[in-house]
Amino acid sequence: MKRAAAKHLIERYFCQLTEGCGNGACTNEFCASCLGFQPLDHNTAAIRALELYKMNAKLCGRHSAAFPDNSSAKETHPTLLGDRHGKMPDHEDNLFPPREDFREVHYLTEEKVYEILSICEGKKDYSPLIRVIGRIFSSADGLVQSFRKDKEQHPNTKEQHKTHQAKDEDKDEDDKERTTAMEQESEASASMEGATGSTENRLGPVEVSVDIEAVRRVYDRLLSNEKMESAFLNALVYLTPNVELDLTYLDVYDTNPDYLNIFIIVMENSSLHSPEYLEMAMPLFCKCMSKLPLPALAKLTRLWSQYSVEHIRRMMETFQQLITYTVISNEYDSDSLVNDDECVVAAAKCLKLVFYANVLGGDLDTGHNEEEEPASESSELTLQELLGEERSSKKGPRVDPLEKELGVRTLDCRRPLIPFEEFVNEPLNDVLEMDKDFTFFKVDSESKFSFQSCPFILNACTKSLGLYYDNRISMYSERRITALYSLVQGQQLNPYLRLKVRRDHIIDDALVRLEMIAMENPADLRKQLFVEFEGEQGVDEGGVSKEFFQLVLEEMFNPDIGMFTYDESTKLFWYNPSSLENEAQFTLIGIVLGLAIYNNCILDVHFPMVVYRKLMGKKGTYLDLTDSHPVLYQSLRELLDYEGDVEEDMMITFQISQTDLFGDPITYDLKENGDKIPVNADNRKEFVSLYGDYILNKSVERQFKAFRRGFQMVTNESPLKCLFRPEEVELLICGSRNLDFQALEETTEYDGGYSKDCRIIKDFWETVHSFGEEDKRLFLQFTTGTDRAPVGGLGKLKMIIAKNGPDTDRNPGWKSPRIWRE
Repeated sequence: MKRAAAKHLIERYFCQLTEGCGNGACTNEFCASCLGFQPLDHNTAAIRALELYKMNAKLCGRHSAAFPDNSSAKETHPTLLGDRHGKMPDHEDNLFPPREDFREVHYLTEEKVYEILSICEGKKDYSPLIRVIGRIFSSADGLVQSFRKDKEQHPNTKEQHKTHQAKDEDKDEDDKERTTAMEQESEASASMEGATGSTENRLGPVEVSVDIEAVRRVYDRLLSNEKMESAFLNALVYLTPNVELDLTYLDVYDTNPDYLNIFIIVMENSSLHSPEYLEMAMPLFCKCMSKLPLPALAKLTRLWSQYSVEHIRRMMETFQQLITYTVISNEYDSDSLVNDDECVVAAAKCLKLVFYANVLGGDLDTGHNEEEEPASESSELTLQELLGEERSSKKGPRVDPLEKELGVRTLDCRRPLIPFEEFVNEPLNDVLEMDKDFTFFKVDSESKFSFQSCPFILNACTKSLGLYYDNRISMYSERRITALYSLVQGQQLNPYLRLKVRRDHIIDDALVRLEMIAMENPADLRKQLFVEFEGEQGVDEGGVSKEFFQLVLEEMFNPDIGMFTYDESTKLFWYNPSSLENEAQFTLIGIVLGLAIYNNCILDVHFPMVVYRKLMGKKGTYLDLTDSHPVLYQSLRELLDYEGDVEEDMMITFQISQTDLFGDPITYDLKENGDKIPVNADNRKEFVSLYGDYILNKSVERQFKAFRRGFQMVTNESPLKCLFRPEEVELLICGSRNLDFQALEETTEYDGGYSKDCRIIKDFWETVHSFGEEDKRLFLQFTTGTDRAPVGGLGKLKMIIAKNGPDTDRNPGWKSPRIWRE
């Protein structure tokens, strides 16, 4: 009762400071009606009200409807506020008749809100409802009990409340056990995804006690009133400090899982993205939400995943706008990092819940995972033990705790409800000090927040910068280990990965050298690469390595060798299942791709997206045939959609045939005795699934495993998998086909007397901009060695134009373009 009385008094002080007592001759310096009183905003008034309560300041008598209670001037003493049930004495000068005094309302239901609203509309005075909203929505206990599905859970007295609370705790414990282990059901859909034949994980209904639809209807009805909106805002400002304390020190969710109702109800407010909320309430609320325990965060995520796209998008935009608003309202530098901004960090953590809800609500394929091969052991482990070093990879790959709790990965989602790109926040990317953030991510993740733990919010360019730092630090680490080992053992080891090759035997030389390194010490592949062509002078500062990569790829992808097949319609390569080349050749290709990422080099390779999905750990399914084998995909699609008699009209079985390298037919049974099993309407989905699995996985299993082994030799210890999606890995390796030559012009530098204002330079860029698409690609190929832009676009490419000698009548010469990141 003392707590309720204190709360009541603070409300009185707040109303006195904001609305006054209504007496024009008031002399109370703590009353808004007093002459000369300086108006206060709601935040300042709330703080001041607490101070007045502590000092037992004077309270004015009632002269108007300004005050929300029914008490007289005797309220300065808690015992005079009412009887033990909170009912006020009958002799008070009430604004409403006793039946319209809503002090007995300790929680809200949809019906109760409409009842009070109806009374207020009749009297054309909404202040009673405003006060009820402010009181209930600023109280954690009141909000937890409000808008329940089961009305019997609501206690009418404190004695009943205790009884029900004990029952609720028992029930909630059972509910928690049922909902912690997420129930999954298998569905066979008639859609394209259903044809994969995979076991799809689908969530059952998440059990919560709050009636979400009722909450939405109440918000829709009340938020049209501006004063109501202010009441919700002020209540949220009052609510958040108490909730944060409860979550930080009292473990309230463990004792009462219904505490989650607070966050469910608040997030249904469609006005959370308004400037007033973003400035006053949402920073505090996000801090509260980020302090929820992991099971609560997972439950909230699962619940949101069942919302419509519109509701998920609204929540996503709310947190995104809070991040953007905060970032553009502050200045950050190397001393004042955005990582230290509690508001941005909390909002990013909350946005993560929406992101995973977006993943869970999309088209999931939690099966079809590639088997991980154990990392190869190397002699460097003994070396590291000798030097007292510990390799970070021994701690295992980084796994997001929420991702583990939910049992789903971003890679498992083929088509999210909202495109992944919409979760990227560009203003945040612009102010992020990636070198500092990388340090937090790798070294100080326990005490410092790194935005790389929320990779969905970063664009590919920012993440590639993080990968760049990781690669360079790894290279420096290898040099350091080598130097220390040389001191201990007295042997001179090479701190770099040096390859000396002959142009006419480039594959054999590279294969032999890289095979030896892979067998003896795979860690040497993570040293900085230097290539030397035998009989040629030159220092490798990037250009020689790039030429080496291109020559190796041209040789490996030569159709005459037969390692890969080429599709004229898609312009893409695929593994040749009949290839006679040994696995070492495919391992070399994988190493080359890994080295390209590791050494920040763009390659001219053309693989379908399924290759990158497989590299990241997912097997190919029927849906991946769309770009790798489009003709086959169309045929299988027609089989699934066929409305006639499949068995009679198609006359196909579970036995398929292909041609080998020499054009001879090869048959394969998708099932045992497949030639005797006809495909019909009932089993055609299984046929399509098995067909896709054979083409993309089983038929090329030997080739792909060798290819992936080589790729992982270089990238296994990098944060590649936890930061990048398959399409972003392709962007890292191949670059972008989107060419913005205007951005290239703006970043180009000049030397030897040239400047951007020179006539010849102006004519040069005018000529380049007049090129067609194909000529622009040829120009880019000539200057950089590839016809694609690096991650981040051509603006990230550093090109220098210099005079070729003192003769200004000669054509401009070119210094080797350098690709680097700022």
